[in-house]
Amino acid sequence: MRAVVYTEFGAPPQVRDLPDPAPAPDGVVVAVEATGVCRSDWHAWRGHDSDVTLPHVPGHELAGRVVAAGDRVRHWRPGDRVTVPFVCACGSCEQCVSGNQQICAHQTQPGFTHWGSFAELVALDHADVNLVRLPGHLHGTTAAALGCRFGTAFRAVLRQGQVRAGQWVAVHGCGGAGISAVMLAVAAGARVVAVDIAPEALALATKLGAEAALEAGADTATAIREITGGGAHVSLDCAGLPQTCAASVASLRPRGRHVQVGLLPPGLGVPPIPMHRVIADELVLLGSHGIQAHEYPEMLALIDRSTMDLDALVGRRITLDEAPGALMAMDDPAGGAGVTVVELRV
Repeated sequence: MRAVVYTEFGAPPQVRDLPDPAPAPDGVVVAVEATGVCRSDWHAWRGHDSDVTLPHVPGHELAGRVVAAGDRVRHWRPGDRVTVPFVCACGSCEQCVSGNQQICAHQTQPGFTHWGSFAELVALDHADVNLVRLPGHLHGTTAAALGCRFGTAFRAVLRQGQVRAGQWVAVHGCGGAGISAVMLAVAAGARVVAVDIAPEALALATKLGAEAALEAGADTATAIREITGGGAHVSLDCAGLPQTCAASVASLRPRGRHVQVGLLPPGLGVPPIPMHRVIADELVLLGSHGIQAHEYPEMLALIDRSTMDLDALVGRRITLDEAPGALMAMDDPAGGAGVTVVELRV
């Protein structure tokens, strides 16, 4: 198969011919239709993830068709069109049994714990637990964004954030996860303040329903409190930087909820969280880590009954040969708006 591979962290990835994967007894191999280029892939390429071993094939946001299944797989067969959460759960640990597969104790992640979907073929574990059937009308390019960024935003906004109509929601960082959060919060009837350093990202957030758009800076939290008349009810850090995390917490009104969506590798620094204010104002600090496969039907139903335009998420469509450059371009956090998707078989 052809795939993007890197042999050194931070070195330019290359497209090469690599051996085809084989399915595990309880897993499948999927022929990739499309795969998103996510900032999590950038973190892995930069060496921020201890699970990644070299050489490595990145990629975890995918849509495709099953081409091979292990002998223990009961519910899937070649030809089935599927996607998958970026956290592939074991299905049997304490967290999985409680329905919290997104924090499975024995999780695997394509593109992190093993080779991922920047390839013509990708192996996925525990297929009966993790695979999600795609509706026929959902284009592969659109579906590729659901597993990580849109799915993560769905859980962050509606489950962890518990956003309700009429509330103010601040979204710090309007990349793929952030712009998805804007769309979901607007669909829930919230009033959204979008924050980013890229004019293109702020323009897209405004187009998708954000009531206010702010260029990130030292006075971001103050500006949000002024716009919202006291602070956001819910604030999400979708950028994953110490300064955006701190600004998100500082922008809350009393009893507000901060949801951390963007990764915060320790090597980038520790956010300065004002714990005295967390106590005095009874703020709630939450993490949000992906989405469970069993949440997909509700997420897809929400998409169908809303006016959300998922195609608006897609900023660029590229080929596999262009994927190395797109990954390296994420060194610039002020890159363009929307999600970049690698199209292989669409």
